[in-house]
Order: sequence, then C-alpha cells, then structure tokens
Amino acid sequence: MSFTLAIVGRPNVGKSTLFNRLVGKRLAIVDDQPGVTRDLREGQGRIGPLKFTVVDTAGLENETDDSLIARMRRLTEKAVDYADLCLFLIDGRVGLTSDDKLFANLLRKRAKQVILLVNKCEGMSGDEGFYESYSLGLGDPIRLSAEHGIGLDELMYTLKPFIESHSKMTVDPEVNLPIFEEDITGNEMSGFNLFEHTLQVAVVGRPNAGKSTLINRIIGEDRLLTGPEAGITRDAISFTTDWNGNSFKVFDTAGMRKKSKINEKVEKLSVSDGLRAVNFAEVVILLLDFKNPFEVQDLRIADLAEREGRAVVIAINKWDLQKEKQKQSKVLLEKFYRLLPQLKGAPLIPVSAKTGAGLDKLHKAVIKAYEVWNIRISTARLNNWLEEMIEAHPPPAPSGRRIRLRYMTQAKTRPPTFVIFCSRAKELPESYKRYLVNGLRVYFEMPGTPIRLIVKSSENPYQEKAKKRKLG
Repeated sequence: MSFTLAIVGRPNVGKSTLFNRLVGKRLAIVDDQPGVTRDLREGQGRIGPLKFTVVDTAGLENETDDSLIARMRRLTEKAVDYADLCLFLIDGRVGLTSDDKLFANLLRKRAKQVILLVNKCEGMSGDEGFYESYSLGLGDPIRLSAEHGIGLDELMYTLKPFIESHSKMTVDPEVNLPIFEEDITGNEMSGFNLFEHTLQVAVVGRPNAGKSTLINRIIGEDRLLTGPEAGITRDAISFTTDWNGNSFKVFDTAGMRKKSKINEKVEKLSVSDGLRAVNFAEVVILLLDFKNPFEVQDLRIADLAEREGRAVVIAINKWDLQKEKQKQSKVLLEKFYRLLPQLKGAPLIPVSAKTGAGLDKLHKAVIKAYEVWNIRISTARLNNWLEEMIEAHPPPAPSGRRIRLRYMTQAKTRPPTFVIFCSRAKELPESYKRYLVNGLRVYFEMPGTPIRLIVKSSENPYQEKAKKRKLG
C-alpha cells in the first residue's frame, strides 16, 4: 500500500489545483466558485523521485447537520482518518480565518501527521497570511503557489522523511535526490542540486540595452531577432539551454520604459509579460548600457526585482567599447552603491553581448547569487548571532522600557526571510531593523540578495521545547 496524502482545507483555497499539479494531469475540475469538489478523488502523485497516492477532498465547512455540506465534511473527515499525512491548505491572500483555526484543531486531534501549506503566495501577495499561519501551531508552514508550481521543492524535502519511514515507500532509484550543500561559512544551501535543477533567469532592462544579443550569445545561436531599433522584442520568450554545464531557462523580455511613454496596447502587454517573467524567475539579470547606466528606469527595474525578492545580478553591456575601463569601473561601483543600497554587494559584471567577453564571470555570478538566495541558516546560529548583535548595540528603550528581542528563526529561503519575536514590535525603529539586516548580510555572507526581516510581537513558540530539552 502506497503512502497516502489527503489535501484538506476550506473551499476555494486551491486544493484541486494542487491535486492536478501533483498528479501531473488536469483530473480535478478547477473553478473560482467554491464547492466544486464534492467527492473524494484519488490519483497517483509524484514530486521528483517521491511517489504516493494523493486524495482531493471537498472543502471543509463548519456544518454538522444532515445537509449536503455537512455530508461532504464527514466524507473529508474519513479521508483525514485513513490518510498517512494531511496537507492542510490555507489561502495566503485571504489570511487566517476562524474556520482555518477550527479545522487546524480538528486535524491536530484526528490526523496522523500534518503539513501546513499557505497557497496563492506568488510574489508578496500572500506574505501576511503566511506569517499569520505560524499561530496555528502546526509547525513551520510552506509558501506555495499550486497554480505556478512555486514551493514544490520545499514540499518535497518536507515529505521525504515521512515517506522514507513508511514501510511501503516507493522511490525511483534512477533519480537522484537534490542535496543540501554547505558552504565554507557553515550555512546550508537549501534547494535543487544545480546539476539537476533548471535555473530560471530573466534578462531585463531598458529598450536597446542588448538583452536579445546577450541571450543569443548564451544559447550559442541567433534565435532572437536583434537590431539597432529599440523595442524589437515584444513577447517574454524563453529558451532552455546548457550554459557552462548547468541547465538554464532564460527569459528574454521586452524593454521596460516609463508608463507615460507607453502608448501602444501591444507594448503594454509586452511589458506586463516581462513583469510576469520577473515574478517567476529565480535570478534576474539587469542589463545596463555602459553609455548611460543607472538611469531612473534602471533603478525602478532593479527595485522591482528586489521587492519581488529575486536574486539580482547587474551586467554592464557593450564594455568592449569602453576605453577607460579601470577608471569607469570605479565610477560605476560608486554609483551602484549610492543609488541601489538595497542591493549592496550584488555582483556588477562588465560584459560584451556582441563578443561574448565577460560571460564566464556572469555565469559564475548567477550561480553564486542563486546559492545565496537559497541559503538556510540554523536557528541556533541565528540566535547566537542575535545575542552578539544585542550585546554590541542594545535595542532602544522607548518610554524607559527596553524592547526585548526574544527569539529568531528563518521562515523561508528564496529570498532569505527571518522572523524575530519580541516585545512591542511596533516600536522597534526602522534604523535598528536596518542594523540587523546589515549584520545578517555581513556575518552570514549574503551579498546582494534581498533579505526580509519580520518583527512579530509574540511569545517564543519554542520556549517550552527548549526547557524540556534542558531538563532531559
């Protein structure tokens, strides 16, 4: 008998979409209207090498009479009872509801094992719901977008030990599992082995910066139309290619101009397509023209990539035409650090898309940016570091009462996101948050990658466990 997963949650949180994603087919009907799924639907699911039976269930609703809704709930509860593990979905955009809390209690009592998934977390849209979900007490949640496949790698790592401990586990022996790599700082790199994972890269910039020429050079053939005219590219076109031994899916995007200069409907759609490519990329290469780099629109594009939490690499194109290379390199670095402090430490690589100069360095920079973007730091190391930071520079004491930073943990990777639980979180100044972020960036060697720091007013959720460990 194979390992069985039951997908449960309120109506319209994306259960059927996740079911279809796991089975690799559109078996379940998906619609915005709640209550479409009524019966239990089984399928053979798979993530990477892991195989299992997955069950799609009706949306849980708080009804206990003999109505249709109540009968659907009872059927779902049967699935919870016999499943080896339940995937509990909540909607990150909507946030935590009273029904979510009710069903979390139900699962805590009846389910053998539970993994909490916060769905619809494309970009930053589900952030609030994600952080609220910690209060359910079901362990660390996983950010997910069932529609776009985001978060499935983390789900696979979380499922792996449960399936391996099952007596009838089915794993494809021909597929190698992704590994956790460890760098010289001792930080875990969570994510796919780069020799197995196809890394998604979006090349963005203003019109005529040389994006299509650069991609032609990377893939080794002229697949994209190029020329002196600005705005040749209209669609976000992607190519999967081998670049120096690694698999890449590279997106060419339309040049992004100021909104006030965009008149044609086609160009508006093209820019919108490019923005979507940024949303679903893992690394963004911002390509600048050395003749006029770091213009206002360049800064806006870089800021967009940083806000979306993407790893960023800056490439300065047409460097073969630059005569005073050493002098101009210093000027560019000064501008970069002054105009884009939020990306401090991000690699700045001079290239020539026309001749191919600098592409090896660009490849190494993209790989390194991806690794840092996936960094995972242990809770013990974070809290040791936090103690040192507090000792060196204690938090302020508004109204004579010092803010206490109690506990810190890493909520997720991609980008590295950390949560600090403290007293009177709303009173912690932005300047002190910047002090902590800069300290994280330097101490744990995370140059350039966006770092998210969430400050929450809450008791330490691991305090009781720590006490038990000490007593034991």
